[in-house]
Amino acid sequence: MSDQRDQRHQQFETLAIHAGQEPDQATGAVVPPIYQVSTYKQDGVGGLRGGYEYSRSANPTRTALEENLAALDGGRRGLAFASGLAAEDCLLRTLLSPGDHVVIPNDAYGGTFRLFAKVVERWGVEWSVADTSDPQAVRDALRPRTKVIWVETPSNPLLGISDIEALAGVARDAGAKLVVDNTFASPYLQQPLSLGADAVVYSTTKYMGGHSDVVGGALVVNDDTLGEELAYHQNAMGAIAGPFDAWLVMRGIKTLAVRMDRHSANAARVAELLASHKKVTRVYYPGLSEHPGHEIAAKQMRAFGGMVSFQVAGGEEAAVEVCNRAKLFTLGESLGGVESLIEHPGRMTHASTAGSALEVPGDLVRLSVGIESAEDLLADLTQALG
Repeated sequence: MSDQRDQRHQQFETLAIHAGQEPDQATGAVVPPIYQVSTYKQDGVGGLRGGYEYSRSANPTRTALEENLAALDGGRRGLAFASGLAAEDCLLRTLLSPGDHVVIPNDAYGGTFRLFAKVVERWGVEWSVADTSDPQAVRDALRPRTKVIWVETPSNPLLGISDIEALAGVARDAGAKLVVDNTFASPYLQQPLSLGADAVVYSTTKYMGGHSDVVGGALVVNDDTLGEELAYHQNAMGAIAGPFDAWLVMRGIKTLAVRMDRHSANAARVAELLASHKKVTRVYYPGLSEHPGHEIAAKQMRAFGGMVSFQVAGGEEAAVEVCNRAKLFTLGESLGGVESLIEHPGRMTHASTAGSALEVPGDLVRLSVGIESAEDLLADLTQALG
């Protein structure tokens, strides 16, 4: 694999293509092979060739991806999982014990909320909700056994912005770990570890994969000891990324920078259209100057990303109708692919939050703005809004 010492001063776009991905030593292939293998010939009992014995523990294709992930986030250890939620589960079971407490955001992915409310809570972990855009609100939510502060920025689906550097200070003062779900931004737009976060979590299904053809997750950390603990749990629990999935994510990462530039440019155009449309009552996009987190987003992000949410005049049924009338925007869950998607969070991705402090407005529509022609996307939204 690649020598990270040679990559210290390389720019993101270069790292995305080369980190962890030296030409294959046997053939010179410029793309790392898919090692579709479960076990490895050992050079005598206990003599592992290259450190490989069984692909749950390590696989060369996954190793290449994990080295790449660490380099892109400026971390010391990257780990690749079968899904974003598998990554979250591994992180939580590594950091927490029964009786511990977690502060979670009042705006978060429905699957993350479900993991806390329906799974982790049954394990004896307590959680409470805070507005993570307000560091004082987070500080007020702390308890003596708070071990983790969990943040999404931008958040899903209301595109809230949290000040990572400020929250890192809150976490340090409390002796807690700051975890940042960086899925909406990707490491190209935002680098949480450099702002003081202890761990970064991704659904690599989204922008890193980028083509709606793979499911995966990742963790990146700066602390070697935490990295070793996470690797132990990754192996012990077993929800690892398979070699073909790892290869697909690596393929997507190679074009991450250029795609995120286009996603961001298109989303800015979409947000401007929506902000001026008579049937839209509110637009959630941190690139708009009126967004309450705009200045913080501009400080900690390279650009504002490809996600836009908005509320529709006429209530929930009107929002559902907008989703149904869209043609170029495909009605579907997930996000971050090259194609544009539209969805109704209250009935789709965030249905699990109904009745909780994280419940989303019924008139909300979420867009994942793709890299198609901006003019075509604007025309489709115009006709969908009617």
